[in-house]
Amino acid sequence: MPKIIISDTSCLIILSNIAQLELLHKMYGEIVITPEILEEYQDVVPDWIVVQTVSDKYRQRILELQIDKGEASAIALALEIPGSTLILDDEKARKVARSLNLIFTGTIGVIVKAKLSGIIPEVKSILEMIKKTNFRISTELEIAALKLAGEL
Repeated sequence: MPKIIISDTSCLIILSNIAQLELLHKMYGEIVITPEILEEYQDVVPDWIVVQTVSDKYRQRILELQIDKGEASAIALALEIPGSTLILDDEKARKVARSLNLIFTGTIGVIVKAKLSGIIPEVKSILEMIKKTNFRISTELEIAALKLAGEL
């Protein structure tokens, strides 16, 4: 059974803003999002992005007390799909996912993995494109990503 990858809205927006959304498809094939994430994304998604509704709405509402609706729905869905991986960028959401023993990465982690998998030639140029958007990358994260990608 292939690994289920659940993306939060930020990853979709960041990669769309730099014309790299297809990177997710090349890396993982299919991506799963929730209706809440689709609503936050506010754009049409390609057919390789599947929208799946969370079954346990009560759990989702409890999570919404701590984090935003999209992140809460992604985490609630990950709890329903054992072994799935989340793509989360928000630190608060990552703390919640960590406390629930969920597997997660961030958009920058996806980009580094794409380089290490030979899907993209380098990380640095993509990080430069991201820095021109409203997404903030700390210097520490940028250095760590470049080191992991063998570019520093």
